[in-house]
Amino acid sequence: MLDPNSRYVSRLTRDTVAVILAGGRGSRLHELTDWRAKPALHFGGKFRIIDFPLSNCVNSGIRRVGILTQYKAHSLIRHIQAGWSHFKKELGEYVEILPASQRYSPNWYQGTADAIYQNLDILAEQSPKYVIVLSGDHVYQMDYGSMIAAHVESGADLTVSCIEVPVEEAAGAFGVMTVDSDNRIVRFDEKPAHPTELEDLPGHTLASMGNYIFNTEFLFEQLRKDAQDEDSEHDFGKNIIPKIISNNKVCAYRFRDHDTDEVSYWRDVGTLDSFWQANMELVEPTPALNLYNQDWPIWTFQKQSPPAKFVFDDDDRRGTAVDSMVSGGCIVSGGTVRKSLLFSEVRVNSYSLIEESVLLPDVEVGRGCKIRKAIIDTGCQIPENTIIGYDAEHDAARGFRVTAKGVVLVTKKMLGQQETL
Repeated sequence: MLDPNSRYVSRLTRDTVAVILAGGRGSRLHELTDWRAKPALHFGGKFRIIDFPLSNCVNSGIRRVGILTQYKAHSLIRHIQAGWSHFKKELGEYVEILPASQRYSPNWYQGTADAIYQNLDILAEQSPKYVIVLSGDHVYQMDYGSMIAAHVESGADLTVSCIEVPVEEAAGAFGVMTVDSDNRIVRFDEKPAHPTELEDLPGHTLASMGNYIFNTEFLFEQLRKDAQDEDSEHDFGKNIIPKIISNNKVCAYRFRDHDTDEVSYWRDVGTLDSFWQANMELVEPTPALNLYNQDWPIWTFQKQSPPAKFVFDDDDRRGTAVDSMVSGGCIVSGGTVRKSLLFSEVRVNSYSLIEESVLLPDVEVGRGCKIRKAIIDTGCQIPENTIIGYDAEHDAARGFRVTAKGVVLVTKKMLGQQETL
């Protein structure tokens, strides 16, 4: 027998259109996004970051989705076409790509709000009651149906999804909310240096996740006003939300686990250190992000590769992987992999040692290499006997990027190899 509340939420999600903002470069990821938009970046062994908000939509019952693209979107578009084109348009469901096409102005998308504004006619044609605006570059598992239900129950014009984070982590990084006892937002600060602490959770602040639920007519009205404001940067966090909180009902929705009421998993993998750390968390015995949850699967497109293979069992030449994730098509040929994540079609050759590293698809590690605490970009061919991650000064001198926390990024260009898509 179906739970009555589930039926209630499903009706709401059917009346909702999702718009995913996927045009960002992710400049703090440096060379890792030279050839791809941040939402197209590989994550977790077989996924792309965009797969997480898309899977959340599908699992929540939202099957009308538009994806706004702009910066170097080829690999993102190719992935969407390959993995997310199975929806039945005749049943009223779709995942559509909405590139910047100068529909309402001679400009490309000028900000998050302008990106939605330039597609108002497409949204209006669908006649949704609610529009959920989602960031396309965060990693998390969230039931949007519960948030929509809370939005409707509160009578809000806009609901902002929020997560409690330590003050020092939020400073200068996230939009921060100040709320009253009913979770109504009374102040919104965009990336403040000194975020406001929560009264019920000292040392923490309420940070925006970049996800918003609007009543449709209210959204259209605010976007039209913002489009006429020549001084606006046309951004939800910087412009629209601060202007509307005093005269409209804007509420915060705290993203928490339904069973434990604890803060749920959410990662902004916007820096090399955070990208490396989030992938490393997945190889823990009990990771914070459960990719094995059959009740909330993460959908994607992946190449039909053979199973991972581990060969040779000599005392000095044994193909092994411990505390690691190894994707399809990988061959560990007489090498050792420890606490690392190997994406598809990676090959580790004999006598090589990989530790605490993320190897993106199609990487080949030559014989006798030692790699530690590194991110190796797609398609890199690591020459024999190369040592990475043991001497930061030497790594930097060779043209590799070394972060403040000691993570080393290696790309094909840094290795003097031809870059291709």
